Parts: sequence; C-alpha cells; structure tokens
Amino acid sequence: MGYAHVYAHEIMHRGRVPMEPADFVPDWADRPRKAKFHPDAETLPLPQTPESPEPPEQAAGAVRGFTLPLLSGMLRDSYGLTGRRLAVQANTDLAALPHYTHANWSRGTASGGGLYPVSVHWAAGPGGPLTPGLYHYAPHQHGLRRLLAGDVTGEVRSALGPGAGAAAAATHYLVLGVKYWQNAFKYNSFSFHAVSMDVGALVQTWRLWAARYGLRIDPVLWFDEERLARLLGVAPEEEGIFAVVPLTWDGAPGSGAGAAPAPAVTPAAAPAAIPAATQTPAPAPAPTPVAAPAVRHRDVERSRRVLVFETLLRIHEATAGRASDRPAPEALDAAAAFPPRGGDPLPLPAPPAPPVTTGRALRERRSSFGRFDASRPLAAGPFAAALADCAATAYGTEAERPGGPPLTSLYAFVNHVEGIAPGAYAYDPASHTLRLRVPGPPGSFLQRNYFLSNYNLEQAGAVIVPTVRTTAVLDAVGDRGYRLVGATIGAVAQTFYTTAAAFGLGAGVALGFDNISYREELGLTGTDEAPLLIMLLGHDRPRPADFRHEIA
Repeated sequence: MGYAHVYAHEIMHRGRVPMEPADFVPDWADRPRKAKFHPDAETLPLPQTPESPEPPEQAAGAVRGFTLPLLSGMLRDSYGLTGRRLAVQANTDLAALPHYTHANWSRGTASGGGLYPVSVHWAAGPGGPLTPGLYHYAPHQHGLRRLLAGDVTGEVRSALGPGAGAAAAATHYLVLGVKYWQNAFKYNSFSFHAVSMDVGALVQTWRLWAARYGLRIDPVLWFDEERLARLLGVAPEEEGIFAVVPLTWDGAPGSGAGAAPAPAVTPAAAPAAIPAATQTPAPAPAPTPVAAPAVRHRDVERSRRVLVFETLLRIHEATAGRASDRPAPEALDAAAAFPPRGGDPLPLPAPPAPPVTTGRALRERRSSFGRFDASRPLAAGPFAAALADCAATAYGTEAERPGGPPLTSLYAFVNHVEGIAPGAYAYDPASHTLRLRVPGPPGSFLQRNYFLSNYNLEQAGAVIVPTVRTTAVLDAVGDRGYRLVGATIGAVAQTFYTTAAAFGLGAGVALGFDNISYREELGLTGTDEAPLLIMLLGHDRPRPADFRHEIA
C-alpha cells in the first residue's frame, strides 16, 4: 500500500482529525502571484476573438483542427480573465475586493479558493502559426510568453513513452503543471487534493469548449514527469506536471489520424572517410552528445518566504509520473462505481436543451456565495440536466477504457425541487431516475456538517454529491491514480458549474464539509465510496447588488 492511501485517509477524516500543520495561518501579505512571471521573456499577444464565438454551421467534425484563433478563444474562455468580481456576497474576501491589489477576476474554469495554480505551456511544433518552441500562457495579459525557441515536441513525445496511442502522432501539445506554492500558501498539506481537482476542471472546460467544433481533448496522465519538468525548467518538488494534452492542428504535418510523428533530432553524421590509398585511416570521431532542451527563463517568486510542507512533498513523490507505469485500460474496471441502491425508482424529466451556448455559459459562470433563495423552488428539468451531465463526465485519460464503466456515483440531497419530496437520493444514470436513501428534509444535516459561513445550504434547491471509490482506484493503477481521482471530481465540478450557468441558475462547489458524516448519512459506511465534493444548485436572490466595472 503506497502513501496515496494514507493521504486519502487523512483527506477523508480531516473534518475530525486536522491535517498537519494544524495551527497553520496563511500570510496573506506575503502571498504569491496568481500566475507565473517570467520578466525577461517576450510576450506575444493572442488574437482577440468575438465575445460569443459560435461554431461553424457545418456538421461537427468539419473543423480539421485547432487554429490560433481557436486556441486563443479556448484559453481565454477557460483561464483568461473575463470580468471583475464585485458583487455583494457572503464570502470572507468581500471587504478586500474593491481594492485593486486584491481584485478577484472571473474565469470560465473553477478553482479551489480562486487561486488558479495551473500553468499552461504550449509545445508548438511544425505547421503552426508561430515559430516552433515552448510558450507559457499568461492569463492576465492573454498572451504567450516564449520560453524556448525550437521544436521540442520530440522531447514531449519521448516523455510520453510507448503506449501513448494517438497522442504520439501529435505535433502540438499543451503541458499542464501545478505550482504548488500558489495554492499551498493557503491550504498547506490539503493543497495537493485541491490542485488535482483544478487540473480536471481545466481539462473539462477545454473538452466542453472544443466539442462545439468537433475537436477532442484527450489528456495523457502517465509519462516521464521528471523529463518534462527538466524541459520546463522547473524543480519537480515545486511544480508537478499533471497532464499532457495533444492537439490536432489544422494543416500541421503529421496531424492526421495515424500519421507518423516528426523525426527526432539526431547528431550530425561524421564526414565520409578519405580513401585509404591517399591517407592513413584515422579513428572516426565520436558523435557530439546533444543536450536535452530546457527552458532557461525562471519564474520570479513574489513571496519573500516559501514554506515546505512534508505531506505535500510526500504525496507529490508518491504520485510522480513514469510512462513505464501506465496501466492497461481495463485495470480501472475493478474500481467502477457501484450500481445505485435505494428505494423504488423515481423518474426524472428528460433534460431540456440549455438555452445558451457553452462559450456564454463559461463567461457567465460564478459561485453564489450565500445568495441562494429557497422561495423559488428549483425546476425538475434543469436539476435533471445537471445530474445527467455530471454522470456523463469522465476525465478521459489513456487509462480509462472507451465505453468502460464510470468511476463516479452521484447522490442528491433535495431541499426544494418541484415535484420531488425532500430527502437524500441516489441517481441512476442508466434509467435517469432517483432512488430514495434517506427521507425527510436534509437542511439541518447539510448545515451542521459544513465548516464555513459563506453558504446556507438549506436555501439551495439541491446539493449534489459525487463519490469515487478512491482506494479501489489506487489498488488498480497505483498511487498515480490519486491524481486521476482528483481530476475526475474536478471535471464533474466544472460540468456542474457550466450546466448551472447555461440554465441561469446559481451554483456553488465546496470542499469544507465532514466527509465521514456524509458517508454515514448516505449509508456508505463499510464501502470504499468517498464523498469528495458538495455541489449546490438553486436560484439566487433576485436583483442582487453588483457593480459593473466595465462601464465605470
């Protein structure tokens, strides 16, 4: 049993046994930046795309691959700054928001604590619009910082190793790292759990966004992490490499299905030997070794003091990636979600079509933070859509068999949903029904087991709880599976937020609850199902106080 089992146990019990350091207090005055900063690197502005980009009229799949405007739109709608948060709400940072130095900016992707520690690097190969090289996405400038010139996709491809499938044929890659201190300054040992979800949320945003154009987002999770860290010029213990996403590029050589990758760079051949009749043969010189490419630009840290947390170091080392550890796709079948259990099935209405596009929903995504209003019950249709969309969500790595069983189960605490009696239910995606687990209003239980003061959970129409058999995943694929568990839950959370925004509903996702109490309340004691997140859905109060900064 690896260390990830120990960490998973501590995460589940942290509501009752605090994780070390138990007396930790963040130093907000010395907090890090919300993005990496390379002051000596040239920043290239990305093209501005329309506020509501729509896919072409042709059928899905008509777009042959990414272009620079499409990549720009996807980055902007996922991690770019789309607006300033100044609405009056119940979160603890409200008093600081009007000060520009403490400004909070909205983004299409959700992030634990609004910290956004994921760094996005584009390994651009031949056939693209820019000089091949390695670029870092700068979200605050919506631009690309060139960190290294020259085609490094061969290095990425080598790090993926054998068995990476179609990813090995790509000529462009997005490489996702996590700068731990950017989250750990607040969440210390808990931060690894949070950032794993952040990566899944970002990848799912890209998947939802790209699907409108018939483009696929298929992350690779098993690779030589140390080799990619060396390429990015980062210390592995300070920044973990969590995913590699191959991109199909429009017009790029080798970007078609089944195409061969570009040839690797090799040392120049020695000159041909002079005939023996004219000169005494000499030993051929040994080939000059070619140094592996590596970024020389360094991120400049704002914090004067960077703390190291032993638990964070240990879980990083335990889950570090190696291509040789890539599991067989059927390995995760042993960790499949259990069939839903409960009372007689209660049919749900067919999910209605969302009234707005994915792009608009991402730009309007927000957290309600205490603004739920129970005077307007939640309609059953949007509630059913949220359940169905979340149940259909998977992280989609090379370790997950296409069409294989899901890893997540969904439970719903119903407070105020039209036509559904209050209680706790299990959702059955196969029949699109609810099965009663615990009858009666759940509001008292929900609020009693929530640690923070920024939500009144009873005022939400429903609280949806995803679970994963965490220990079964770790037993099936090893400690690296902990990153898969977190990313899967993060992807579900991002789907939930996007669906809620598409229907104009208030939403919130929280980690500050007693996981064990939820396991007991749902009758999951004795199983390995782990409730890892609570997702609140309902109507916000009408006419909320807000400030339109863009017209000020």
